[in-house]
This record gives sequence, C-alpha cells and structure tokens, in this order.
Amino acid sequence: MNQDTICALATANGIGAIGIIRVSGDDAISIVQKSFQGKDLTQQKSHTVHYGYFVDGNEVIDEIMASVFLAPKSFTTENSVEISFHGSPHIGKKILEVLIKNGARMAKAGEFTMRAFMNGRIDLSQAESIADLITSENEASRKVALNQLKGGITNEISILRNDLLNFTSLIELELDFSEEDVEFADRSAMVKLIQNLKFKIQNLLDSFQYGNAVKNGIAVAIIGKPNAGKSTLLNALLKEERAIVSNIAGTTRDTIEEILYIKSHAFRLIDTAGLRETTDEIEAIGVKKAKEKVEKAEILVYLVDAATENFSEDIEMIKSLIRDDLKLIICATKIDEVIPTHYEKIEQIFRNEIADAFDFITISALENQNIQDLKNELSSYVEQLKSEEGNVVITNQRHYEALQKSLDAVLRVESAITGQIHTELLAYELRNALEHLGEISGEFTNDEVLGNIFSKFCIGK
Repeated sequence: MNQDTICALATANGIGAIGIIRVSGDDAISIVQKSFQGKDLTQQKSHTVHYGYFVDGNEVIDEIMASVFLAPKSFTTENSVEISFHGSPHIGKKILEVLIKNGARMAKAGEFTMRAFMNGRIDLSQAESIADLITSENEASRKVALNQLKGGITNEISILRNDLLNFTSLIELELDFSEEDVEFADRSAMVKLIQNLKFKIQNLLDSFQYGNAVKNGIAVAIIGKPNAGKSTLLNALLKEERAIVSNIAGTTRDTIEEILYIKSHAFRLIDTAGLRETTDEIEAIGVKKAKEKVEKAEILVYLVDAATENFSEDIEMIKSLIRDDLKLIICATKIDEVIPTHYEKIEQIFRNEIADAFDFITISALENQNIQDLKNELSSYVEQLKSEEGNVVITNQRHYEALQKSLDAVLRVESAITGQIHTELLAYELRNALEHLGEISGEFTNDEVLGNIFSKFCIGK
C-alpha cells in the first residue's frame, strides 16, 4: 500500500474561499511537478510554499500555491505536497483527475492517517484522537481529544506497561532456569505492583462514563403528562421556538431532539409526547417512543403541573421509569400560577412516595423562572462524573474494552501470585495483560481492527 502515491481533497466538499488537495508518497513531488508552472518543486527545500499555475498540458486549470514537505518531516513521514486552489468543487475535481493521470491514485478513507501510524509518526490512540478532534462539537470534547493527540493515553499506558514488562522479563528468566528452582522476581514487590496497576486501570475505566458524556453528549429525556409544559421548557432552554406550544393535549406526537451546550458540555434534549393512555393511534406511537427514549437516557427531567392537585398518575409513571443508573429531576412547572407554599407541599408528596433519590426544582418556563437552576443541575451531573485521579480520560469504546481485558488479566496475575501457581502460567497471564494494554497504542493489533478504525475517517484524512 505504501508504495503508491495517494491524493485526495483535504477540505470539506462544497464552495469555499480555498480548497486543499493533499498528495503523499515517494513520487508526490514529481507527480505534482508534471503539472506545475513555477519553480521546480523537486529542487525546493522542505516546508516551503510556491506560487504558480496548475496545468493539464496547455490548459491552465487554476492559479495555486504548492506547499512542499520532504520525508520524513511530514504528517505521513513521506514526501508530501499540499495544493491550495480557489475553492470550486469543479476545480478540485479537475486537479485530482490530472494528478491521477500523472501517476497518483485516490486515497482511501483515513489512508493519510493510517500511513502516519504505519510509519511510526503517531500511535493508534493518537490516530483515533485525530478523528475525535475533527468531529468534536464542544470545548470539552476538543480538549480531551487534543490531550489524547498529545499522547495523554499513550503516556499513561506506557508507564503501566513498562512496570509490568520489567516483572514479565524476570518471570521469563525464571522459566529459563526452571530446573534450578530460583526466583528472580520478588513476589512481594510484584503484589504491590499489581495493586498499583489495578488502581490505575480502574481509574481509567471509571473515566469512561465522563469521557462518553464529553464525546457524545448527555441524553436528557423531558417527560410528563400532556400539557405539563415540556415543549415550553425545551423552547426556554434553547431560547428559541423549537417546539409547538398549545393548550391542546397531545400536541407533541413525535420526539424532538436538540443539542444544548452548558459550560462546554453537550446535552441532547429530547422533548417527548405526553404520557397518558390514548386511543389516538399516532399519539400512542409517540407515547411508546417517549418511553423508549427514557430507557436510553442518562437524565430524566419529569415535569409535573404545579397547578394541579392530584399527582397519583405522575408518581406511578415515575416509579415505572426510574432505574439505578438514571438521574431523576422532578420539575414542578407553572409556578407562576400558584403560591410558594403549594409547591412546597408538592415536593413533600413526592418525597413521601418515591424512595429513590431525586432532585426537586420549581420552574416557570413561560416566565423563564429558575431555568438556570435546571441548567446548573444538568451541569453538576457531568462534573460529578469526573475522576479526581489524573487528567487522562477514556472516550473510546475500543480502549475501554482493552483496559477491561487488561484488568481481568491483572486480576488473574494476582490470583496466580497469591495462589503460588506455576511460573509458566504466571508468565502467560503477564503476557496477556501486556498484550491487551498494547492494543490501545497499536503495538498489538491486526489488519481487521486497523481497517475498521481507519474506515471511519473521512477521505483526505
């Protein structure tokens, strides 16, 4: 694969001020030079930019700037050229056609980054962080992805592997002298190391919940009986008329999803159909969808109308929806219509009936009262997910699974030591732990895994 010279559009499709085409491979500079009217690019120094025209025979296609990067001082560590052209999709297409005619081929998805990985420029976790950085939609996800690109996870895993590798080497040495019944590895020191490894790996695993929240946003289901004020609340949170508000029960029949950013974190707000028994076939589908959304949500904001007197249906509905891993916020809405002592009684009613922990907030979405209190409660949920140990946050499912396998292997190592199991089995479990940790950085992997990872990248990256 690395013998070919590849090319692709690096900027987004569509009209723009400029577009950039990347070319990488041994023959990248000479291939571009075939169609470049200006200085001889093959004679230029690395990291220089040159003005000229890109031509196809006698036809001038565009006025361009060509940036030259000589191996190994490029992203892929190969000879590379970046062509900046006027951002017409038609011009970009013409330039790519000529480059292919000159000897290049179109790059596959993620092939530039894959070459950077294969050539040792970055490790696998850094490669994945590039994709995360490109798709980051908020400040928190940008910071986490950038930390990973700078080697945050790699450095943490490297320390763990080096400590483990030292003992593995001593255990392997014991195998070479098995007939002499000698121990090179201090078992008591190894127990301390295993305890430390368990602690550090578990902290990384615990960070995944926060990392997932940062990367994908927190799903917040806004639920309640018809006309409890769900759509009004959604509009108040977003500060725009996103949902139709009406006094007619059952107005919202499908789910509406919008993103709300609070203190750099993303929340996926889901406005749902009012929960009630209904003979309307379409509304019934909406109610079913609402319950399905709650099953996938991390936070349930349940709205109760403070102006009503009977909350028995609300209490039964909440009891049917709550679960151990779901944060529950009960909001008494329309407080502008009642006196404070009334919604104080409402809170006591729910405290008496619902055993599970929940937060109680009073709001008036119509009058924009206490909306900030709800935002603060949502934000505090994410902040509580942060680990106090270290700055490395796991956001990748593949990393999480590899760490879990590593922890399982480390626990088996611990059992092998305390149970005085044969050295050969101990060495086997140590190698397992090392291999699973190495999967994160790509030291141990296979072509299928690599293909799956890089196929998710955009072409041109």
